[in-house]
Amino acid sequence: MKSYQIAVVPGDGIGKEIIPAGIRVLNRVAELNNFKLEYTHFPWGAEHYRETGEFMPVNGLEQLRPFDAIYFGAIGHPGVDDTLPAIRFTFRVRKGFQQYINYRPVRMIPGVPGPLRNTRPEDVDFVILRENTEGEFSEVGNLVNPDSPYGSAFQISIFTRQGIERIAHYAFQHARERRGLVTNVTKSNTLIHSLLFWDKVVEEVHEAYPDVKYEKMYVDNASANFVLRPQHFDVIITTNMIGDILSDLGAAIMGSLGLGPSGNINPEKKYPSMFEPIHGSAPDIAGKGIANPVSAIWSGAYLLKHLGENQAARCIEDSIFRVFKTGIFPPDLGGSATTTQMTTAIMNALT
Repeated sequence: MKSYQIAVVPGDGIGKEIIPAGIRVLNRVAELNNFKLEYTHFPWGAEHYRETGEFMPVNGLEQLRPFDAIYFGAIGHPGVDDTLPAIRFTFRVRKGFQQYINYRPVRMIPGVPGPLRNTRPEDVDFVILRENTEGEFSEVGNLVNPDSPYGSAFQISIFTRQGIERIAHYAFQHARERRGLVTNVTKSNTLIHSLLFWDKVVEEVHEAYPDVKYEKMYVDNASANFVLRPQHFDVIITTNMIGDILSDLGAAIMGSLGLGPSGNINPEKKYPSMFEPIHGSAPDIAGKGIANPVSAIWSGAYLLKHLGENQAARCIEDSIFRVFKTGIFPPDLGGSATTTQMTTAIMNALT
């Protein structure tokens, strides 16, 4: 029987509720598909920082390196500076393991009420590929006499040819597996150095994929079209910050941030990839048993797909869709199903 080693980092808040829920579903689907998942848990996060002074150990990446994948919840605590989780954990993992693809699918689920009038489920099915290791989140900058009347701050975006080329190749190759359209969401009409370079390199890579349609769209126009004609999009390639914003808009179109899955992917599999729900630790509802586990469970499906267990991944996706068709909804979608009830319903729908 094939076995996979999974590092589990539930994190903080509702992460400690929805990741165990996801593991229940993963274990059941593994049993149905004749493979095994073995887990090692790590207590890292903001609460761990409050207790120990570190989000993860200095050798944390070395500890995670041998695993086939990382299953991550969310990090954040009201008593911890909210600039620290990304710098001390998320960015360390994404950059250290060259997880340069942030993969965020946007699919409307039949039966789930979305905010867009007259939009059918089949109208919303696209993928946002966000460059995940450089761009606007490069952490290069400084404060200059910030407390003085003339205090100033600067932050530098870094775009490299290698960084742009590798996500562009991934985007065009992925579009070949879908409907064959790549939309480059940019803002090069105003960011005339960094994003003009971004556009130039993406267009150069497109020359190697003449069978894939390509278009450029400014982010303000793309935001409007997410709402007005989401059916237009197939594969979106964009920068770190633009992708961060658009992917939450995409989840809102689906009906709730509690539905959006994501993966931080190292396509070459030289390092483990990390899969996580797109929402935060939601401390306001933590411990109440009402967190929507779907985003975490669906992220688990993408973890399995990355490992090559495509049938099991489809099984989870189908079961999520099946449960919502029956009218079972968690509180964030206007229902009353608890975290446990949603999880049990999805498990029971697995076939």
